[in-house]
Amino acid sequence: MRDLFRRYWRAITRPSAFFSLGFLTLGGFIAGVVFWGAFNTAMELTNTEAFCVGCHEMRDNTYAELKTTIHYSNRTGVHAKCSDCHVPHDWTDKIARKMQASKEVWAKIFGVVDTREKFEAKRLELAEHEWARFKANNSLECRNCHSFEYMDLTRQSPRAQEAHTRFLETGEKTCIDCHKGIAHHLPNMAEAAQDGALGGSEKKQ
Repeated sequence: MRDLFRRYWRAITRPSAFFSLGFLTLGGFIAGVVFWGAFNTAMELTNTEAFCVGCHEMRDNTYAELKTTIHYSNRTGVHAKCSDCHVPHDWTDKIARKMQASKEVWAKIFGVVDTREKFEAKRLELAEHEWARFKANNSLECRNCHSFEYMDLTRQSPRAQEAHTRFLETGEKTCIDCHKGIAHHLPNMAEAAQDGALGGSEKKQ
């Protein structure tokens, strides 16, 4: 038994002494494909709506709010999932976002927002993090579906036409500056103004 273990150990630590270079190359390639496939499958699984609302913190708060908005149900049948707005489509940015979101596992374990009261107490902080992210990437997730170039301004209200032409076309503002609360309830905006969340970032530009 000991000799068998030693042979296995030598095969693992010095594979070139037992297997040909071609076999090792092919084996490494197959292992890489399997790993990459499994990794991407897991990544896509975490982007599904079912995964996002798997915990009651999301299901009973932000998801419940989303279900009352036009991003969830509308006459055209276009349905925005959580990941459409909160996960970048570009691979490198997606990985960075996933790593950042891993803190949510910690929050789940320690019950940071496991009650409605705790969630409401953290709502402004959570919202400000997302507002800052959208501001930094020029509302990229919004633009994945909504393109200014293809907007029919003639079908918009005069107020919307003016705002889009004055601020969006010129790049003076980005989507999130005017559309906070488009999919979820707003926090206490008086507190947000005090924190500099409204207008603060523009003044610093």
